[in-house]
Amino acid sequence: MSFTSFLPGTTPCPTGRRARTGASLASAALLLSAALTGCANSAQAGSGAIQASGSTTVAPVASDAAEALKAEGLNITVATQGGSAGGISQLGTGQIDIALSSKPLSDKDQKAHPGAKFVTTQIGADAVGVIITKEVADGGVKGLTKAQAAGLFEGRITNWKEVGGPDLPVFVYDKEPGRGTREVLDKFLYGKGEPPAPPQSANYAIVGGNLETRNKLESTRGSIAPLSTGFIEGRAGLVAVPLEGVAPTLENVASGKYPMTRPLYMITDGEPKDGVKQYIDYILSAEGQKLLPKHGYLTREQMGL
Repeated sequence: MSFTSFLPGTTPCPTGRRARTGASLASAALLLSAALTGCANSAQAGSGAIQASGSTTVAPVASDAAEALKAEGLNITVATQGGSAGGISQLGTGQIDIALSSKPLSDKDQKAHPGAKFVTTQIGADAVGVIITKEVADGGVKGLTKAQAAGLFEGRITNWKEVGGPDLPVFVYDKEPGRGTREVLDKFLYGKGEPPAPPQSANYAIVGGNLETRNKLESTRGSIAPLSTGFIEGRAGLVAVPLEGVAPTLENVASGKYPMTRPLYMITDGEPKDGVKQYIDYILSAEGQKLLPKHGYLTREQMGL
């Protein structure tokens, strides 16, 4: 994927954009820290750069659009600091111009940033898959029920033979809190209920973005993880297993039959203006919408929007 990421541990530089009035002292300290430690990235982009950050799912589309708009004089940087929740938080404190999100805004997001006037623009949609290795699929796991998926992620099912697969230990790679991917999985498994605490197991680990998740899946026998299905296209060793008998095909995702479909958003503080509006309008245009299928996502038209 060709998108620019900030250095680990840094935050998009707030130079040239306001910090939210009334921000807490902690937020102010965070902004100062970013100014001291993270501005090398902004310096590369130029002080007038539009900054977008958040979801590793939305980032490839955002990055491709940013590259296409260079010819029109727009300077846009795309980062993946903290996933969807991180992007929304950065937007709420005035550090960036656009939050990239693969989860809807929640009441919690708005309460955390009462001064923000979040405006969401849906650019497309994605399917979250329960991804297993081809070895496990070939060994007999052709689908999972909701109860089986819950048992696997909760650490109660520890060997694939318990769900019709090979005699092979299960290794769970779970998404860190705040990631849109994990929220979609939680909604499928638990509805509005709270998910249980993570299992205390040597065969359980937390991962961050989509690329890290895919790399872990490909390098670990018997592994399972929630991951955008677009990230396994062309990866022969990984399989998106059907859930409750429904596979994440284009038709099933578009119709809503597949249970783990999610919208993809670009979020602004107030209505988009100037270069930010030009950027978002491009992604919504016929030309910009061609970027979504390139990464395995559905366009607005395919979703009936």
